[in-house]
Amino acid sequence: MFDSSGIARAVRRLFDERSGPREPVGSEAATLEWRGRKHQVRLVDRSLSGAMVISPSMPHIGEQVALHLHDLGRVSGQVRWVRDGRIGVNFAAARE
Repeated sequence: MFDSSGIARAVRRLFDERSGPREPVGSEAATLEWRGRKHQVRLVDRSLSGAMVISPSMPHIGEQVALHLHDLGRVSGQVRWVRDGRIGVNFAAARE
């Protein structure tokens, strides 16, 4: 299976696309919304440009999503990668 860039899902990325360092958050509860449905997820970490969550349900790479965070509210984004029950979300607009 390939993502929107043509990279096989099993291939690890060779570089980090984040615009800032990751902020570990422990295992904070959050909601990830896609295809009109809300899914309870665990927020693992986040950066200015995205977040990693753990979820039993998996969206597709490239899919548009909304991550609901307790301190920021609703943040729009796109799924960048999916692996082993974890999802990488790139925010549509970087946080300040």
